[in-house]
Amino acid sequence: EAMLAKTFLSRHVLASRCFSSVTSKTLQIGDALRETRVFSSEDVKAYAEVSHDWNPLHFDQEVARKAGFENRLVHGMLVSSMFPRIISTHFPGAVYVSQTLQFRSPVYIGDEVLALVQATALRESKNKFIVKFSTKCFKKNHGEVVVLDGEATAILPNLEMLQPSPSE
Repeated sequence: EAMLAKTFLSRHVLASRCFSSVTSKTLQIGDALRETRVFSSEDVKAYAEVSHDWNPLHFDQEVARKAGFENRLVHGMLVSSMFPRIISTHFPGAVYVSQTLQFRSPVYIGDEVLALVQATALRESKNKFIVKFSTKCFKKNHGEVVVLDGEATAILPNLEMLQPSPSE
């Protein structure tokens, strides 16, 4: 899996880097967008407050260790929330239609996660665009292990990608 992650990253991170040199670009099949994030205890607590998911694996290090984990876990759905953020940042007004997820490896508080969203299919329908994306998250500080993957579908108002500001 590490080799697959490195192959995926080496092919697609370069594509996402070239987007930063222009203010907009038309989305094409194969284009990849990325974002990194480190999840904190505060993020986990805020997510639990909204979702009401107070599973002790997220809050009690001893419970997590007894269950076979190295440390407290970040909610998988919190990690997967990076995908709609990436899409809506580049395509304001995008409507998220579906998301499949396979959880492959745990994410612990403090892990740096790289999320990649890659366009795999697109078609026009009634002056909007239906786009399928491959979605993957990697743990950067653990040899780029795939932590979750899946596929998303979104309806985009257009195919012109906005560039996030440097602060994002």
